[in-house]
Amino acid sequence: MNTPAAIVTGGAGFLGSHLCEALLARETPVVCVDNLVTGDDANIAHLLERPGFRFLRRDVTSPPLDPRGPVGLVFHLASAASPVDYRRLPIETLRAGSEGTLHALRLAERKGARFVLASTSEVYGDPARHPQPESYWGNVNPIGPRSVYDEAKRYAEALTEAFRRDRGARTAIVRIFNTYGPRMRARDGRAVPTFIRQALAGTPLTVTGDGTQTRSICHVDDTVRGILALADSAHPGPMNIGGPEETTMLELAELIIQLTGSRSRIRFLERPEDDPAVRRPDTALARSLLGWEPRVGLEDGLRATIAWFAGRDRLARSA
Repeated sequence: MNTPAAIVTGGAGFLGSHLCEALLARETPVVCVDNLVTGDDANIAHLLERPGFRFLRRDVTSPPLDPRGPVGLVFHLASAASPVDYRRLPIETLRAGSEGTLHALRLAERKGARFVLASTSEVYGDPARHPQPESYWGNVNPIGPRSVYDEAKRYAEALTEAFRRDRGARTAIVRIFNTYGPRMRARDGRAVPTFIRQALAGTPLTVTGDGTQTRSICHVDDTVRGILALADSAHPGPMNIGGPEETTMLELAELIIQLTGSRSRIRFLERPEDDPAVRRPDTALARSLLGWEPRVGLEDGLRATIAWFAGRDRLARSA
């Protein structure tokens, strides 16, 4: 009998490619679906010859996917995820959260599979409650510059819950907080790759506002472990997965300068509209129900990520 496959939409993206890799390590066949608008086929090049891996270049908002054979898991990660991308692709981002989520849910329903929605800490907006537990409803501007991503994910959560409550679908929602690691795009606008790229180039690190706004960042290996732990459980979520320790953006920039040995300085820019002042997950639920907590320390994770970026730069210069 064929082993049920896992479908990963957005599987050629930063997080999706690591999830595909982890599933294959568990000997779960993987169907990676991505239209490569923000994903990169280089992220999965090392998987293409692996037994049990299949790549489909498809848009999740196109006619529904109907792969042959049994499917045990559907992970819906397809979406622009960085401010640079969702501001460039506003309609596409909203469609990935609406039509794309509907298609992925119907696929899981047809196959009798467990469905896992990759949601985001952005559903909490600029939070008035800190840290943010799953019970917090958020403080979101529905028409602001970040709204196409925030509202796409909030709608996707509502749709996922409707399938669970009304149709008995086996669904789960994971709210992913700031994740970093190898395979991030250097110019995707997020803090860690931006600071590393600037530090390695010796240019000023661009910190917005006065740098006191905080984030809790989590290494991609820990995030993937959390997603899989939720998938393996029967819990519907939502479930926060993220680093429980905060750092200011200024502290993060200074740490990256230190770890790279760069001579870069800090340059302050105007803070974007609706940029959250604080962001930290309450991860008590993940600890108690999944036994999950991060294992990769911030400095260790940053060193590994810096080494990956530096190696890629060396390869590009030698080409």
